[in-house]
Amino acid sequence: MSNEMDIRIDMAWMLTTLLTSVRIGSLLILNPLFSLAQIPARIKILFIVALSYVLVSGLGVPSVNVPISMSNVITSVLYELVLGAMLGFGMFTIFAAFLFGGRILDIQMGFGVASLIDPATRTSTPMIGTVLNLMAVFAFFLINGHHMMIRGLAYSLEKIPPGSVFTLPDISVLVMQFGLMFTYGVMIIAPVMITILMVDVGMAIAARTMPQVNMFIVGLPLKIFVGLTVLAMSMEYMAPLLQKMFGSIFTYWQQVIG
Repeated sequence: MSNEMDIRIDMAWMLTTLLTSVRIGSLLILNPLFSLAQIPARIKILFIVALSYVLVSGLGVPSVNVPISMSNVITSVLYELVLGAMLGFGMFTIFAAFLFGGRILDIQMGFGVASLIDPATRTSTPMIGTVLNLMAVFAFFLINGHHMMIRGLAYSLEKIPPGSVFTLPDISVLVMQFGLMFTYGVMIIAPVMITILMVDVGMAIAARTMPQVNMFIVGLPLKIFVGLTVLAMSMEYMAPLLQKMFGSIFTYWQQVIG
C-alpha cells in the first residue's frame, strides 16, 4: 500500500471560485454594511473567499469552460468587476439617500457647520445623516436584508455564471437608480423639512413684528428642538418607506442580471 497522498487540484473550479470572489468583493467594496466596522483586510478577504466557496459548492455553479490563459482570466476578472460594481451601486445609492437627506436637515437645523468623522471612509459626514445611516443599517438587518442580499448573489450566479459574457444593462436603469437617491432622500426627511420651513416662516413674521428680539439666537435652538422632535416622531411611520427602499435594491439587481 502506498503512503503517498494523491492531491488533485481542479483548476477550472478554482478559477470559478476566484471569479466569484471578485464579483462578491467588488460588490462589498461599495456596500456600507461591509465598511462600517473596522475589520482588518485579511479578515475581509477570508470572508469573501469563504462565502464564494460556499456559494459555488452549495449551488453547484458550473465551472469556467473557457480555455485557461492569462488573457481569458484577465477578461473574465474585468467582467466580474463590472458586474459586482453595478450590483454594489444599487446598494450604495439607497444608503447614500440617508446621508443626502441628513445633509439637508443639517443645513436647515443649523448643524451644517459641524460634522462627524466617519471611521470607515476617513471623511467628514453630516451628523443627522450619520444617525440616519446607522438606523438604516439596523433596519436592513432587522428585516433580514442580508439574507436577501445572499439570495440575490446566488441568483446572479445562476443567471450569469462566473466567466460568462453578459450584456450590459441600459444606461437608463443606472440613471433611474441614481435618481432614487435624491427621491428617497427627500422622502425620508419630508415631515421635518416642511415643519422647519413653517418655523422659518413664523420666525420671519415674528422678526418683522418684534425687531428687538434676536431671532438668530432664539431660532437656532428652536429649530434644533423642533427638528429632532419631528424626526423622532416620524420614525414610527418610516417602516413602509424603508421596505420600499430596500426592495428597490433587489428590483434593480433583477434588471441588471435579467
